[in-house]
Amino acid sequence: MAMPSRFSVRALSVAIVSVAAGIPFTATASMGNLGTTYGVMPVDVATAQSLSMFNDQVSATYYNPAYLTKDTRGELTTGILHAEQELRSANPNANGDVLSNSPSQHVLIGMKTNLGSLTRFKHPLYLGFIAGVEKYGKEMLAFDSRTTESGQFLQYGKEPLFLNVGGATQIWRGISAGASVRVTLDAQAQLDAVSTLGGETSRERLAVNAEPSLKTILGTNIDLGSTFCPDSDCFLNGWETALTYRTKSSASTSVNSNIIVTQTIPEPGLSLAVTTIDSFQPETIGIGAQYKGENWRVGGSIEQQNWSELEKEFAADTIKDQQSAAPANRIGFDDILIPRIGAEYTLNEHFAVRGGIAYEESPLKTTRNPEINYLDTDKIVVGLGISATYNRTRLLAYPVRLDVGYQYQQLQERDFTLVDFEGNETPVTADGDVHVISGSITLKF
Repeated sequence: MAMPSRFSVRALSVAIVSVAAGIPFTATASMGNLGTTYGVMPVDVATAQSLSMFNDQVSATYYNPAYLTKDTRGELTTGILHAEQELRSANPNANGDVLSNSPSQHVLIGMKTNLGSLTRFKHPLYLGFIAGVEKYGKEMLAFDSRTTESGQFLQYGKEPLFLNVGGATQIWRGISAGASVRVTLDAQAQLDAVSTLGGETSRERLAVNAEPSLKTILGTNIDLGSTFCPDSDCFLNGWETALTYRTKSSASTSVNSNIIVTQTIPEPGLSLAVTTIDSFQPETIGIGAQYKGENWRVGGSIEQQNWSELEKEFAADTIKDQQSAAPANRIGFDDILIPRIGAEYTLNEHFAVRGGIAYEESPLKTTRNPEINYLDTDKIVVGLGISATYNRTRLLAYPVRLDVGYQYQQLQERDFTLVDFEGNETPVTADGDVHVISGSITLKF
């Protein structure tokens, strides 16, 4: 009997852990997440994340925890996000092919409160958390790691559980600092079984364990006017700066199995071991500034994302299999800079409009990646949004705020070479369009 190929072995192992852990095997996951691919709240979506470092809503736990201090009131927020994707991979000698058009659909919930009243010092200490769940709350895990002949996009697909918890406080006049953690899961599975050639198993033993992995996010915010000229007017009034740092994070799954096949594979059996990562987020350093006038503000940010670290992660990934690949065939990533700029204008006491634009360079350096066949392109991101605030309602003592944000992402054309499992090459051009709509309701208390 011929031994199974490494592709069937990987598929078997991942299928085993997917069924065992209740993870949908057909889900298309990605090396992105809700916060960086689209934006967490409608304000982040509408400004292409250009004002996210200066957003005092609960999404600050991801973008800049220090900004939780900007609004002293408590907050309860719920929202939804729907992203429609049309990701294309076209052969020059054929019509364009839609490679992926499955939507990403999130339900969001977040809360912020001041815990300072619990202490004798009465110094404000703000705690916030936000969680996002795929498929409108029905799918907490979406995982799929594969090799492919037809190509797969690097940063789009189902987004797994998004969870951030953090806190912040003011440390001196106009200067705040905060820290939070992003929670991901590291899953491990062990399967031992005896099977017949017909697939009937006996003496099965299955153990699945998922441990949380905590990754740090740090942020600081400086109101320049309050810091340098608190008692008088000066040219620094209205200016704010922010600095943030996010460590790299990813979800991972490890599968170890031992299968004895009656009359074919005797004890100790066939051992299969698979380790793979998903939803990788690079180490990110961001700096931002904004100027706030009487009823308007304008600001921007620059992010450095260190994607080159993903090459080391893939070296230990048995599905991506970069360790055994020839140097010429190994996937490569570049560290990138992402500029963003946006503005907001308050029309009156109830309504405000905002917008933003960003240019995101692709971190994927290589355009020929045998077996994995990743596709990724530069993209232009444009957003628009509106919010409505009701200061007085019949039932509630504090304001209610409604936000809506829209975002369009245009993936620029880029040429790749797909390599199938037999080594045959096919030139393709990747591009695409992404439409995102997000809405939320925020209750102050």
